Amino acid sequence: MRKLDNFVDMMTGHFNNKEQFDKMQKEGKIYPYAEHINTICNEKILNLPKDFNGKFVVEESYYETNGKRHASPHLFLITEKEDGIVLYSYEIPEGEDKSTFSYDSMKNVDYSELKKSKKFTPALYHENDGIWEGGSTSQFSPVMTFKLWEKFSDSCLEVSEIIEVNGILTMHSVYILQHMAKLD
Repeated sequence: MRKLDNFVDMMTGHFNNKEQFDKMQKEGKIYPYAEHINTICNEKILNLPKDFNGKFVVEESYYETNGKRHASPHLFLITEKEDGIVLYSYEIPEGEDKSTFSYDSMKNVDYSELKKSKKFTPALYHENDGIWEGGSTSQFSPVMTFKLWEKFSDSCLEVSEIIEVNGILTMHSVYILQHMAKLD
């Protein structure tokens, strides 16, 4: 579990891409301001199995472009496997508001009621010299592919997201998020 704890420690906290955003603004480029707040929420998951060795994390993602802000919350389960760390996506629990879901608003939920996302292919991460890298490719629909690649270190979180529709690139975003503060 040492690897799991190390990975989770790097990816939890409060991150933003202010440096990257300011640089793009100075260059006259329209680029979204991104903020991620990643918080372990196992204490809000009731009836976890006795031998449970994973960490549930609420990821609150906020994006702002041209003064318009939108949220994209997620619930992930992170586990340690022989070949690395695996990140599974879960559906936002029943009864929660998908547009405002956050760690603070999350109500206690029974483990048996949680549902893995059928669209998201679990992401696999490997550690090399204290840096974790990995991701996955998911088929969100027959025509839409989502590619996620992430790199975690003590200093930052790099996220690359690609969406292709019918094999044509429709979105490619790369965010370099710096730790704002560690959340306990």
